Amino acid sequence: MTEPAPSPADGEEDDTKRKFREALERKQAQARSGSAHENAGGKNLHAHGPAANKRTFRRKSG
Repeated sequence: MTEPAPSPADGEEDDTKRKFREALERKQAQARSGSAHENAGGKNLHAHGPAANKRTFRRKSG
């Protein structure tokens, strides 16, 4: 049978994990520094304009 491929050295694996962890921490810190948008972007309350400007329909004459 074939022998399993040699695994990477522990130092290389730890270095890779450390780099990914640092990148994730930078990404999360950047997301936390942005605005939370807690009150913005809600429902559009006036989607079709004010009711005072409602269209008036009239019958055709003639």
